[in-house]
Amino acid sequence: MADPITTAIAAAIAGGMSQSLSDQARASMTALTQRIREKFGRRPAAKAALDAALDDPGSSARASELVRALAEACEEDPEFGRQIRELWDHVRPTAVVRDDAVVNTFDGRADKVVQLRDVHGDLRIS
Repeated sequence: MADPITTAIAAAIAGGMSQSLSDQARASMTALTQRIREKFGRRPAAKAALDAALDDPGSSARASELVRALAEACEEDPEFGRQIRELWDHVRPTAVVRDDAVVNTFDGRADKVVQLRDVHGDLRIS
């Protein structure tokens, strides 16, 4: 089963996140993708999942395949998991908002987290 960070990495790759990043974060995202590509080099199914996610940004099915491949690789090789998390730490905090996009970042533990954008009308949270 994939942890939230592995899922976030796969979603960022599959969602074409690099388009909305600063130059520094884009370079880190490229390094992250390259490290995954190296790891998947001798794993045809995993490599196919990565390529499919990159070729079809926004596809939840492709992202799910990549999540499974990443989770499996991290489980088999904890050092690889550590490496991609370290690279992800360089991407995540430097995301920038462009156009009319929204970037919500939450890091830590909480019982409840609410993230909103435009609220028109009344809002009551109990």
